[in-house]
Amino acid sequence: ENIEEVVLSLYGKGMTTRDIETQVQEIYGVELSDSSVSRITDRILDLVTQWQARALDTLYPIVWMDGIHFKVRHNHRVISKVAYIAIGLNMQGKKEVMGIWIDHTENATFWMKVLDEFKERGVKDILITATDNLKGFTAAIQAVFPKTLTQVCVTHQIRNSLLYVSYKNKREFASDLKLVYTAPTKEAAEQALGHLEEKWNKRYSHIIQSWKTNWDRLSVFFEFPAEIRRIMYTTNVIENFNRMIRKYTKNRLIFPNDDAVMKAVFLTVQQVQGKWSAPI
Repeated sequence: ENIEEVVLSLYGKGMTTRDIETQVQEIYGVELSDSSVSRITDRILDLVTQWQARALDTLYPIVWMDGIHFKVRHNHRVISKVAYIAIGLNMQGKKEVMGIWIDHTENATFWMKVLDEFKERGVKDILITATDNLKGFTAAIQAVFPKTLTQVCVTHQIRNSLLYVSYKNKREFASDLKLVYTAPTKEAAEQALGHLEEKWNKRYSHIIQSWKTNWDRLSVFFEFPAEIRRIMYTTNVIENFNRMIRKYTKNRLIFPNDDAVMKAVFLTVQQVQGKWSAPI
């Protein structure tokens, strides 16, 4: 039993099956096969099933949603799969991972299934969602939670914009762009966007058009005080969590199946969520 607990602990900290076998052999003098380690870690799957089906709160002020990709063996091939992850801010001001779902690609249709599951697990309303600019994502959210405000991540929009700016113009363009998303009001932001268009439209019309097309979803955060804006206009909360997942799974370049991904991500949740003690 003690060795099983050690195996689960090492697995949760990101060690590969082979490394665990070596570690247990060196410390305890016990030989474990790949199948033995897999059987021990499969105990986690029952916990995952219970955790994934648990009741959620009726109301979440903010929910961040994003996907993270892994290489997984599937039908004798290695393909990319997506772990869908949602983090909710509850009424006590604390974050919680609401669930993990795995599919072949990230798309709005699957996110709609996730949102439907939230309802089945007791969620009646979400005030604000923070997401990337995945096609159809906003429509999927509003189909399930029609009163929810959907904020598209401004940081993603900035990064994508600067990718297409030449090096010699990047600093000046970034400085002008900053006046848009740091403006004190939505009206001031729209004026700054107008100045940005006047100055740069001839050279970077596709970037300006992208901001104008997505403006309604990019500018939602202006409706709130500064203290609220800083946590809703970006998906940094979930991106930071995804970085922790990478930290704990970096030694596993390819997962043998979806269950292996689920076990690894779930154990990361247990490692990280335990440190989320203070309000955001």
